[in-house]
Amino acid sequence: MQNLNNKSNQNLIKCQVKIAKTHPLFTLAQELVIRGFSKRTIKSYLAINIRFLNFIKKSAKEVTAQDIKNFLLYLKVNGLSNTSVNLNISALKFYYQDVLKRKLFFSVKRPKREKYLPVILSKTEIVKLIESSSNLKHQLILSLMYGSGLRISEVVKLKIQAFDLESKKLLIKAGKGQKDRWTVLSQHSINLLNHYLRQIDQQQIYLFINQFKKTFLTQRTVQKIFHQALIKAQINKPASCHSLRHSFATHLLENGTDIRIIQKLLGHQNIKTTQIYTQVTNNLISQIVSPLD
Repeated sequence: MQNLNNKSNQNLIKCQVKIAKTHPLFTLAQELVIRGFSKRTIKSYLAINIRFLNFIKKSAKEVTAQDIKNFLLYLKVNGLSNTSVNLNISALKFYYQDVLKRKLFFSVKRPKREKYLPVILSKTEIVKLIESSSNLKHQLILSLMYGSGLRISEVVKLKIQAFDLESKKLLIKAGKGQKDRWTVLSQHSINLLNHYLRQIDQQQIYLFINQFKKTFLTQRTVQKIFHQALIKAQINKPASCHSLRHSFATHLLENGTDIRIIQKLLGHQNIKTTQIYTQVTNNLISQIVSPLD
């Protein structure tokens, strides 16, 4: 029975990330899976810890606080942003402090996060972006990311049963932080969805599947769809898929939607995350009168 349990545990790890039981970081992978971290976070934390050990050329038991500082300095010198450095600190801290119970981070301070304003697309640009594609699936993907404020990780895993067309609502299951939430569903998306559903196999679970692997689309595929549409629409902004979500929040704020409702629709845990959109909304800025006037 013990052997069966061990085999089951190994298979569970392999489902999340390919790492052998004999690998020095297997215990880290095991703990990440047990605590319910996303597959993306698990891969990221493992990659960072592997890179760190390759950099210092020591075993995990021999690591010192100075080794960690030397590594972080190396990252900064090579152009890594403060946000990326903070991710590296989180990955290392989880392994050495939470898993190995080593006290190495008392003298390791986090750099201040950069505060960049999000790239916002106008409503006209959004329409051009969606209509630039002749592919119904692509139009629906772009429409949902903007019209419902979805993360790219959420749109690829949408299930057909998540839509409440009568109430114009969409249920996001296990979003960021493994939390469920409801968000709005635009009539434009509903129209596209009705056409799309008539063209696909009604037995499939996920709304958007990879035709070769018969599983949900990769995030990379959606990124390509977005950038192709951006080029076709001749929009010259450094926009990304997440710009659609940013635009959704900004346009709602401009329309007078309460910021706490926007917070719920986006699934933000902290209202401060949502408040960044008050800095980019054109309507609010235009209503402010300069003291010189």
